[in-house]
Amino acid sequence: MKTNLSSTAPSQLETDCLIVVALDRAEKNGNGNSKPAPAIESSDTAVRDAAKDVIASGEASAKPFETTLLHRPAGLKAKRLLLLGGGKAAKFSATELRKLAGAAVRTLKGKSIRSFAFVLPESGVTAADGVRALVEGATIGDFDPGYYKSERKEKDKEQKIDSVTFLVSGDTKSLESALETARIVAESQNFTRDLVNEPSNRMTPTILAERAKKMAAEVGLGCEVYGADQIKALKMGAFWGVAQGSDEPPALIVLRYDPPGAADKVHLGLVGKGVTFDTGGISIKPADGMEKMKYDMAGAATMIGAMRAIALLKPKVKVTAVVCATENMPSGKAQKPGDVQIAMSGKSIEIINTDAEGRLILADGLSYARQLGCTHLVDAATLTGAVVVALGYVNAGIFASDDEMYERFAKALNRAGEKMWRLPLDEEYKELLKSNIADMTNAGARYGGAIFAAMFLKEFAEDTPWIHLDIAGTAWMEEQKPWIAKGPSGIALRSLVEFVKGYGA
Repeated sequence: MKTNLSSTAPSQLETDCLIVVALDRAEKNGNGNSKPAPAIESSDTAVRDAAKDVIASGEASAKPFETTLLHRPAGLKAKRLLLLGGGKAAKFSATELRKLAGAAVRTLKGKSIRSFAFVLPESGVTAADGVRALVEGATIGDFDPGYYKSERKEKDKEQKIDSVTFLVSGDTKSLESALETARIVAESQNFTRDLVNEPSNRMTPTILAERAKKMAAEVGLGCEVYGADQIKALKMGAFWGVAQGSDEPPALIVLRYDPPGAADKVHLGLVGKGVTFDTGGISIKPADGMEKMKYDMAGAATMIGAMRAIALLKPKVKVTAVVCATENMPSGKAQKPGDVQIAMSGKSIEIINTDAEGRLILADGLSYARQLGCTHLVDAATLTGAVVVALGYVNAGIFASDDEMYERFAKALNRAGEKMWRLPLDEEYKELLKSNIADMTNAGARYGGAIFAAMFLKEFAEDTPWIHLDIAGTAWMEEQKPWIAKGPSGIALRSLVEFVKGYGA
């Protein structure tokens, strides 16, 4: 899908479909009630006139994601005019605009429309933020996961958006950078989603490493891949404890971005959980829903996708990604509850539950990132069901050992339009780590499971400023939304890229 900018008057552009946002500008009366007052977000008189009757009739009320399609609109060169509801004007922002762009793509794809133009709203967002939101939303909305369906090729021919034009006021040259940045980030997010979407027989640790290596060669990243012998030589006992149960060999993937002129004092480390399929091991999961466990490498995919964007955007900060990829399988070789594993850091871990495997591979990943010289660490993982109990499918969980680093990340979150909620790391929770036989256990009490997992990881980040993202509830869209398909979401990539850019500005 090609994206481009134009300053052509909306009414004068020839296109299959012209899209304008309608916002509700109603104000509450003395009783606290209000009647919808939809208004078209375009100063083009011809566009407003074309929508006048349908607005006056009440058919278009500006409710979020409401669509009203007009054919052969009077006074316009476009073949169709789509009014897209954006909700209350007072609450409208780049986050809502991003979703509307995705909804536009998904709506028009189903109507076999090949190209369209989207008018940038004139309120609620700056021009640069608006362009970024539109490009990101449209690109993310264009992704569909069903590419193994036998009728897919024919369907792609019928339902394919070839190009999107974003109509802006004034000079477009100043906005080209925003468009290009957004395109790189959104395509990297879709790259991440593609990795997560693959079934586990087509996304083993070896294949994940191959995909990472190919991407690194394309964008100019350094890449090393280490197998079982090197993992054991590095004394990654926690990682190997998980990997030993599978016939598929594990992979330790290291991606390096070291630009000229980068500051010596900051070296960011991105660590990803790459369990390409999680049965739970000997502590096996219930059969119901286990097929979704192909997504247990979403943290790794996010870090690989983020490195792709970082390489193309070229911030002046050194970044290294460490991905620990393995399957978690039950077999005669698998670790068992009650076993003790010695992590790379030298800490001993009593295995209480083999389904608490993600924290084990991340423990060694964090230690290795520190050994490589990383001064600040961020890990991402589909780590706990407990975070879903706490936050549902709306917010990812975020934990931070350093307030200054968290504030930086919170600003990046806001710019990226993603939702995460900070959870505590109080010292009292450390009691849950106690083991009678080893330095710690890998599974704690029934309650506060997401916090226990974070406290466990904190022991391996040690005194290095560190953030942990538990994306178990948000890395997979449980149902189709107007702006995004059911399936992998690519959560955290945009925020991670913004975070890294903040250090390399």
